[in-house]
Amino acid sequence: MVNNLEQGFFGIGIQNGKTPENLGVLWRSAQNMGASFIFTIGNRYAKQACDTHKAVGAMPYFHYETFDYFFNNLPKGAMLVGVELNEKAVQLETFTHPRRCVYLLGAEDHGLSKIAIEKSHHLVKFKSELSLNVSVAGSIIMYDRQAKLSF
Repeated sequence: MVNNLEQGFFGIGIQNGKTPENLGVLWRSAQNMGASFIFTIGNRYAKQACDTHKAVGAMPYFHYETFDYFFNNLPKGAMLVGVELNEKAVQLETFTHPRRCVYLLGAEDHGLSKIAIEKSHHLVKFKSELSLNVSVAGSIIMYDRQAKLSF
């Protein structure tokens, strides 16, 4: 039998999400891929419109007004994994997912804030010249996690 510490957990969220549709698609994927919780940072999004599977009611949802408040309330022992096209980021194909982590994505038009990039324990990126849709990027990250970690 595997204990909970060995199994780990993950949460996924968006900083300054641009559209409610992207949030809804990401949340639906998070529910399907086994996320422990979902979250948003900032107030750029409208009322959630596309959460057809009602993921917000099926798992904990957190909202943080600022990045600092989010960062100061990370779950104990969790690593922050920023998803960003950045020269310091590791390619997803070679990335080893932490057992306990929180994935943070930025909006397509602005990406992650400078402070989010600086405070991330890990940065990961895709082989792509342009940014991906945030819900697509999050879904790829979660699929890669599921494929690499056998719980």
